[in-house]
Amino acid sequence: MKHLKRTLIYLSFLLAIPSLSFAQIDEDQLGAWYMYFWRAKVTEGGLGLQGDIQHRNFNIMGDLEQLLLRGGLTYTPEGTKAMFTLGYAHITTGTFGDSKDTRPESRIYQEALIPQKIGSRFFLTHRYRFEQRWVQGQDMRTRFRYNLFLNVALNQDNLKTGAVYLALYNELFINGQRDIGNGNTVEVFDRNRLYGALGYSITDKLRTQLGYMNQTTNSVSKGQLQLSLHQSF
Repeated sequence: MKHLKRTLIYLSFLLAIPSLSFAQIDEDQLGAWYMYFWRAKVTEGGLGLQGDIQHRNFNIMGDLEQLLLRGGLTYTPEGTKAMFTLGYAHITTGTFGDSKDTRPESRIYQEALIPQKIGSRFFLTHRYRFEQRWVQGQDMRTRFRYNLFLNVALNQDNLKTGAVYLALYNELFINGQRDIGNGNTVEVFDRNRLYGALGYSITDKLRTQLGYMNQTTNSVSKGQLQLSLHQSF
């Protein structure tokens, strides 16, 4: 009887572990992402650079979710507006709550941006991204991402200086393989991000956006305030 009691206590503890780890993230707490995106033309032959810096928080400020540093070499074929990128990213992922523990990740990524205009005020961009990821404690992983952006000019028929616009996007993340090492697996579906914002063109080459994004994974659905600055040189 004593052995049975110990076994039941042990099994109860094991079953409680997933729910305890899941409860660590408060889905009702509004997070905040502060972001800077930049793009620069380097040569007349279509070569350029682009990158972004993102400070992501589980709350409005102070509880680090991720610090993301990303940059890449771009190429725009002559006579087109499509842009192709080969880049690298370094991500530091934090832990929800008081813990200061972090986990590093390195990524190499390949990306295609294909813009499209519908009518006079609807600006679409299709972004296809393939990532190779090295996460601490895991085997090398791959992930596919597709993002559909839509900017809608509200007060004029372009996005140049003085434009007020609606910014929308939806991005789907799909894991390339399920086995990530040490007997651990992930689902094919990784996450989805749905975003809406109001944007303003400060100049032809500088815009800002303030919006809300909901990120849904297999275990968590959480809202994020997003403040971003977009600059081209």
